[in-house]
Amino acid sequence: MTQLSACRNTLPEEIQHNALLHLLTNSLILCHTTPYLSCYDILNLAATSRAFRHVIYHTPQVFRRLELGQVKTAQFDIDGIDHGGEIWRNNQVDENVTEDDFYSGPLRGIFSGLRRVNILRDVQILVLDGLSVTAELVHDILVDPSFSVRILSIREVKNLNERKLWGALEYACRGSRPEGSPRLKGLYVFGPQEPVLQPRLKAENSSPPVAGIATAWNHRSQKALTASLVEQPEPWYVRRGHQFASDLEYPASMIKRGWGDMLAACAGVMAFDAVLCTGPAHLNSPAWGMFSLEALYAARTATGSAASAASHNHYEVATYSLDGCASCGSAPEGWTVWGEDDAPTPTQNDADERRSSFGGSAWTSRFPLLAPPPMHSASLKVAMCPTGQSIRSRIYSNSAANQPKARFIPRCVSCLHNRYCASCHRWWCESCYLGPGAGPADTLAEMEWHIRDVKRKARVSKSCWECGMNCHDCTNDTQRMCKRCGGGYCLIHNEGSNLIACDWCSGRGRRIRELY
Repeated sequence: MTQLSACRNTLPEEIQHNALLHLLTNSLILCHTTPYLSCYDILNLAATSRAFRHVIYHTPQVFRRLELGQVKTAQFDIDGIDHGGEIWRNNQVDENVTEDDFYSGPLRGIFSGLRRVNILRDVQILVLDGLSVTAELVHDILVDPSFSVRILSIREVKNLNERKLWGALEYACRGSRPEGSPRLKGLYVFGPQEPVLQPRLKAENSSPPVAGIATAWNHRSQKALTASLVEQPEPWYVRRGHQFASDLEYPASMIKRGWGDMLAACAGVMAFDAVLCTGPAHLNSPAWGMFSLEALYAARTATGSAASAASHNHYEVATYSLDGCASCGSAPEGWTVWGEDDAPTPTQNDADERRSSFGGSAWTSRFPLLAPPPMHSASLKVAMCPTGQSIRSRIYSNSAANQPKARFIPRCVSCLHNRYCASCHRWWCESCYLGPGAGPADTLAEMEWHIRDVKRKARVSKSCWECGMNCHDCTNDTQRMCKRCGGGYCLIHNEGSNLIACDWCSGRGRRIRELY
């Protein structure tokens, strides 16, 4: 009580009489509140009085997480620089301005302002999703000592040269890098960004009635509650199937094949929101050498696939999360189970669970970063830990033994060719099913007979272009034969069809009347 009274006596009178300010002087409350506020709201709070400014600017954890996606001055508009940064747009654009200065100008202007007020050094989690980010800017974040970013998110950014970004990452993770570098330990780059919340209602010139204000706030509260209840399943550990393509606007082809080699080069140094495929056709797989590569390539090329031994990559980014094989319940390479990895001894870790930059760590390349980026901690294990699991390894945590195992099997598109159902997400591993043309054959006649025999026993087939490759059970549930015209149709993608007739035959009378 004596210390508490002395602390109260040292506080200014303004703080003692201001309830909100007195509450925010508790650093624990302040640091757990500010991540949910925008930069605009935090700076406005600091501008209300000198006491608020002192509390905001002299607490380093306030700006530990910085999200600039909704900041107006961070937006890039090439048509008219109405939404560009204030510092950048005041500079006259001429022939001396480089491409990097032009596209990264808004963010560089913001970083310059944060550097002058000593805020940039406190930022450990930086979210730049959807903004104009260049590879040179990422390189500066990696090597510039004024940055202390440990987790960076650049999902769906614009004007990013991926090949230059690969060069920056390869340079930062090189074997001859200085001790303790790079500071950046986690990079979100593959997945889609989180949905943007609705902007605030603009104030009108005339004051709306009280009932109108209450109705608007109730409507917004209801939308916020609905959005919080309708949460997407957690990627990798809960959500099965494709992890990065929620719709056709973000196809899997956007992940270039060179990213597999880049993840392998950064293994043990930097973590990503994706992992390498562990199928037996890749060098990093525990099942490497268990199957004949010629058989795997023949299974892919027998049905017209472009994959071959010459075009096959040793490393590939996993884009699918799967359960166990539909036949054996597992996979040749085994499961990726959270916490059941070779954990380093406590003497090899520092306070932030970081290892020596030369030693690396196995879990940084085995487990993916989970979206969204963490709110209150810049630790990689916090960003990787699935919901309901312990952050500490099972070696150190006795209570984790009673928790259900969070696990998945990562695979790329090539390793699932002709063995994966896009509807129910069932698949068959190489031990249970190789696919058409995968068996040995001495003569051409034996090869043709083997292909015909395996095709007859194929696990998946394409009967509808929209459904994709489906197993026999899903095909029987969705595909029908019209009893009037005898044609096949899909119950899901043929609008107007029913269990008896296709969409044309079921509405034939109405369509004939429309034609005549």
